[in-house]
Amino acid sequence: MSEDDRYAQQAHDLVDNVVSNAKEMVDDVIASAFRRLETRMSEREKTCESLKTGMLSKESTCISRDENFEIQDIGWLSIQEFTVEKGEEKINEYIKTWEYENSWLYCVFFLGEETFPYDKRYRFRVRWSIPTRRKPVPRATASVYFTFVVSTIKPKNYPVDVFYVFETNRLVHKPGQSRFREKWLKDIIESKVSMMAAVSF
Repeated sequence: MSEDDRYAQQAHDLVDNVVSNAKEMVDDVIASAFRRLETRMSEREKTCESLKTGMLSKESTCISRDENFEIQDIGWLSIQEFTVEKGEEKINEYIKTWEYENSWLYCVFFLGEETFPYDKRYRFRVRWSIPTRRKPVPRATASVYFTFVVSTIKPKNYPVDVFYVFETNRLVHKPGQSRFREKWLKDIIESKVSMMAAVSF
């Protein structure tokens, strides 16, 4: 290989790295913007009472009636049983009740703990993607955010409250009351890919 060819190859590799890093940065910026939006939403709307009496009673009840589909649920944790590790295990167990293609992969991350006057809230992110042989690093991911509301005033044998939301979606779901739809994940990824395609590098 001539010296010119080596320089050309190095330049090509450098451009590939820059483009790859830029795409990752865009993906992170988009995900960060969605997280900030959801955080503001949670501060404004996600008190324990509003979750129970507002959105869940109206919207997710309608979803549960769709096609007479039997919505599956699992046995969740009591207040005294709850730990971060057990919460992650329960999320994995619950996701096994969802129906989706085998090409999807996901991983669970613990985001942190927040203390409120009458409870503590533990937040987890489940990040989904579809890696392929040609593109082992997916262009975009979709996240589902789980919240465990652990009361500090209820008896210890009471169950924790569990809620989850899909990235970019304001509808709050409660396990056992709404049906998972794979299309929601696909829509999130498609919207991110479309947004990234509009950005020129």
